[in-house]
Amino acid sequence: MRTETKLTILAIAMFGFGYALVPLYDVFCEITGLNGKTGTIANTEAAQLEVDQERLVTVEFDTNVNSELPWSFLAQAHKMKVHPGELTDAVFVIENNSDQPVVAQAVPSVAPAQASLFFNKTECFCFTQQMLAPRERKEMTVRFVVDPELPKKISTLTLSYTYFKVPGSDRVVLDPGVVDEERI
Repeated sequence: MRTETKLTILAIAMFGFGYALVPLYDVFCEITGLNGKTGTIANTEAAQLEVDQERLVTVEFDTNVNSELPWSFLAQAHKMKVHPGELTDAVFVIENNSDQPVVAQAVPSVAPAQASLFFNKTECFCFTQQMLAPRERKEMTVRFVVDPELPKKISTLTLSYTYFKVPGSDRVVLDPGVVDEERI
C-alpha cells in the first residue's frame, strides 16, 4: 500500500474517532457518574420506588449564570431534606435583565459525582432551551427522586445548574402581534 493511501486511511480513522468521542464520553459519564450527569426516569417509574422513611438526604441547590448571559437565576429554596425514593419538586426562578429576547440552556451536574448515579429527574427545565422576552421572569420546576440505593455514606448532595446563552440567540425576534399579559 502506498504512503498516501495509508495516510488517507489514518486521517479518516482519526476523524471518525473524533466524531464518535462525544457520544462515547456521554455514555461513559452516564455509566460511571463521572462529570455529575444525572439520570432521567418516567414519573410512573419514580412512583414505584419504595420511599425510605428512616433516612433523610440533604439536597443543596447551586445556581450559576455564564457571564455572557444577562439573566438572574435562583432556587426558591437553597436546600431541602428529602426521603430517598420520594418524588420531590424544587422551584427555580429565572429573569432576563436585558432589553432583548434571549435563549439559554441550563447544564446540570451533581456532586459528589458518585451521587449522580442515584439522582434522577422526571421533569426539568434543563431538558429544553428557555426563551425569555425582555425583562421576563419565569418560575420553573425540577421534579426529582433520590434513589433509595444511594450509599449510606452520602448524606448531602448538590444539584448545580449553570445557564449558558445559546449561540446565535441574538437573532431571536418576538412576534409583535403576540401579547403576553405577564409581561405588561
